Amino acid sequence: MADTGDIGVGSVIRFNGELMQIMEYQHRTPGNLRAFYQAKMRNLKTGKQMENRFRSGELVDIVRVEYKMMQFIYPEGEFAVVMDTETYEQIHVPMMLFGDGAKFLKEGMEVKVVFEEGENVILAEAPTFVEAQITYAEPGVKGDTATNTLKPAKIDSGTEIMVPLFLNEGDWVKVDTRTGAYVERIKK
Repeated sequence: MADTGDIGVGSVIRFNGELMQIMEYQHRTPGNLRAFYQAKMRNLKTGKQMENRFRSGELVDIVRVEYKMMQFIYPEGEFAVVMDTETYEQIHVPMMLFGDGAKFLKEGMEVKVVFEEGENVILAEAPTFVEAQITYAEPGVKGDTATNTLKPAKIDSGTEIMVPLFLNEGDWVKVDTRTGAYVERIKK
């Protein structure tokens, strides 16, 4: 068991029998009251967020997790098949663990998979940024570049994103998988 001083953002703890990941963590000392830690946590099974106050020095059950970079091979129903590039072992990871980043996954992409004590997959993350080619976009109107106007465009993973008017089919873009937002144009 560890105490509240050992927790940080990104830590995984067991809280009320559930696995929780710390999203925000602040130490507070309000006026003449005792110090406490304010934590915003996300349930790893359901995805629901909650807040809790921990007393300073309170015992907390920190879960040992192992991060491993694996290669995404293909989707299979509700699962993503990923492979360990060292041992060539393939495992099925539920697509819901990737969150919104699942719609940007492409074959051969490196993803981060988190295991609880080397066995159970508890979390999976797509890369923060991906490079994608625009497969369909309406042509922009000439001279309509003075404003920050966006138009819908379909990228090679099949996902629709909003891009500036000057981008056309065949252009490469960088996309933030956490928000699904266009970041920049890439020359290839």
